[in-house]
Amino acid sequence: MPEQPLHSNHQPRWLTPAERETWQQLGMMLHRLPAALGAQLQQDADLSYIEYYVLAGLSDQPEHRMRMSDLAVLANSEQSRLSHMISRLERRGFVRREPDPTNGRYTQAILTDAGHAHLVEAAPGHVARVRDLVFDVLDSAELDNLRTAAKKISERIDHWEQRK
Repeated sequence: MPEQPLHSNHQPRWLTPAERETWQQLGMMLHRLPAALGAQLQQDADLSYIEYYVLAGLSDQPEHRMRMSDLAVLANSEQSRLSHMISRLERRGFVRREPDPTNGRYTQAILTDAGHAHLVEAAPGHVARVRDLVFDVLDSAELDNLRTAAKKISERIDHWEQRK
């Protein structure tokens, strides 16, 4: 696919009506899906969507630990915002921070046993809501198309990010 320059002296390639509707539906979904998932998590597990995502990310790591800088990338969060969230999770006993044993200039967030237990308790309800809102309304061909489209869009974003 040829790249379109960010700025051009050419006429803009305006969206077709079908593209505009797709873009609007995608935007609405990207806005509403995290809110709907977050509402379920807040009600059932007293966690925000991003808190759950951070705990789940830590649970997937060896020894349930990750550098704060890497966790900020995973959570798509600024370091200071992530630090405040980790502080809230620390107060609840779900995570702790320690200096990185391989390089003391870094700090690691570590999922505690209590945090892991809370995540394990929260996961079935979260997965049920994800299944209800996403997977149960799409057939296998639609899921394949969604996965392919999401991957292509993510790769395109990565491409533009690498050019910075």
